[in-house]
Amino acid sequence: MEPRRSRIKAFAPDPDAPGRGCDVLGCEAAGEYRAPRSRLALREWRWFCLEHVRAYNAAWDYYRGMSPGEIEAELRSDIAWQRPTWPLGRLGGNDWRNAAGLEESLTAFADAASRPSAAKAAPAELKVHLAALELGWPVTLEAVKARYKELAKRHHPDANGGDADAGERFKAISLAYATLRTRLARTPSPAAG
Repeated sequence: MEPRRSRIKAFAPDPDAPGRGCDVLGCEAAGEYRAPRSRLALREWRWFCLEHVRAYNAAWDYYRGMSPGEIEAELRSDIAWQRPTWPLGRLGGNDWRNAAGLEESLTAFADAASRPSAAKAAPAELKVHLAALELGWPVTLEAVKARYKELAKRHHPDANGGDADAGERFKAISLAYATLRTRLARTPSPAAG
């Protein structure tokens, strides 16, 4: 297995340097650092020694020679990574505003928004009582009454031969029913609004 190359430091010579001299006339140092030839040839390199690449980079101005309009166009092109963009619905042959699938999806969202969501959290003071009646939120007064009747018959002490655990469970169910009935009677039904 080949050993992993450590990350090259920014000031280290380029390992792919062609082994030639610095491109600055009169400089005898090795050209170990690359720099782009111009903004129009960013993948073509000039090779410099460390001193001259620093000077070249300090003087580099990508927008030199461009008019303000050209600079603005270049900046706008950079927003989309030099890729063309189109208004929605112009490609693909279908107008998105008339697509039946999209209308069905939007209708489904509208329907979901108009009906009560099971994801709504119950008020904190009702969570214990809802758990005692084994109900979720939102809940209607009719559902609470029906669930209370069912659980009261099942856990009433007389129906369980005077069992103490059944008696405690019946008390918790009765307290939960009374609390929920009072709360739901004085507020509009959560399922309705």
